[in-house]
Amino acid sequence: MTILDVRHITIYHYRHPVRLGDHRLMLRPRDSHDLRLIETNLSLSPHASIRWVHDVFGNSVAFATFTEPTAELRIESHLRLETFAVERPPFEVTPDAVSYPFVYTADDRIDLGRLLERQYLDPADRLGSWAGGFVRSNPTDTLALLADLNIGVARRVSYQSREAEGTQTPLETLDRGWGSCRDMAMLFIEAARCLGFGARAVSGYLYNPSATTPEVGTTHAWADVYVPGSGWIAYDPTNGTIDCGNLIRVAVTRDINQATPVAGSFIGDPGSSIGMTVGVTVSLETVRSQRHILQSRH
Repeated sequence: MTILDVRHITIYHYRHPVRLGDHRLMLRPRDSHDLRLIETNLSLSPHASIRWVHDVFGNSVAFATFTEPTAELRIESHLRLETFAVERPPFEVTPDAVSYPFVYTADDRIDLGRLLERQYLDPADRLGSWAGGFVRSNPTDTLALLADLNIGVARRVSYQSREAEGTQTPLETLDRGWGSCRDMAMLFIEAARCLGFGARAVSGYLYNPSATTPEVGTTHAWADVYVPGSGWIAYDPTNGTIDCGNLIRVAVTRDINQATPVAGSFIGDPGSSIGMTVGVTVSLETVRSQRHILQSRH
């Protein structure tokens, strides 16, 4: 059991006062057996009225409506949460899914729906051919295949932080050989779907317990794959890890672009926007003199 303090600050700067459109915020995790939200505080300047909803995936989403012009928008999220990350025993997979290929049950296929379907155009099936290269035999071990794919993305793609919004297509990431964590996550997800797996995008934070000094970090993105018997297993191709206890899940979606932490608009001269700064710290609440922070992997 670990109690963490998470602070996530996003600041938009403008040359002149602008009117702000509604902003969509995905900053609040959901309680689960491995995470309990103790306290949450969302502060916005200028003041905004906030409306909370659950999206189609069940994520907590806040919509902020502003009334006054401003030259700076500051959004600060503060979370206190308890994690129960422990070493999991070897994954238990149902007998009919231990070996790949396997077929999901009719109910699972219906419920997974579009999480089984490829989302990006690939008329020559280049990504499918690349993903198929990880199938060493027929049949092959399901978990070994997914582990090979996870490491395969990490080896094929060099991590590179990117300030620009949006995500590269999986083929762009494959061809360029570099990408951010969200690019690498979507490459893994789309490749897993090519092989017939149900996969989803996850956004949140990466807690680094080995760090000894506070630093500025960003949000993190990874993938979940549904394996019968084990449920959703987290694969982080950016760091080459599987079901790592240091991942703090905030939102799960079909596509990573649906899990943007902060999204919104402004009304004013297009040249009014100067830029955006983001700062994230994740620290142990019980040891205030030793701050452990988020790795900059976005």
